[in-house]
Amino acid sequence: MDITSATSSSTTSAEAKSSTSGSSAASLDYDAFLKLLIAQLQNQDPLEPMQSSEYVAQLATFSQVEKSIEMNTRLSDVLSAVQMQQAGAIIGQTLTSADGQVSGTVESAKIVDGGVVAILADGTEVAVGPGVVIGGKST
Repeated sequence: MDITSATSSSTTSAEAKSSTSGSSAASLDYDAFLKLLIAQLQNQDPLEPMQSSEYVAQLATFSQVEKSIEMNTRLSDVLSAVQMQQAGAIIGQTLTSADGQVSGTVESAKIVDGGVVAILADGTEVAVGPGVVIGGKST
């Protein structure tokens, strides 16, 4: 059974939401999947209904999508906690940039999309990453 015409409006509206909204794309995919499944069930041929095995397979896929979204959210929370711990641990430490040009005592730290940024006593900001040397407590 061809359900392309029945679901094209659902898909188009989900794509429009995706292009206009900066919110999580995962929830749009989740909503689009639900709309597609509902449209398929509503528009199936009564003389040749969907096989129960197809229905079960789609419900299993739905469950997998839901669990993937939940797992991504939890991983994001874990990453944030690790970055907060890293930021707190470097305060008061001496830091030298990867190129050796900048050095000083870390007074504060902030978390940005790319990771942790250390703010030195002189106001210089250094991204904490590969090659950055963090020493002992400054005296």
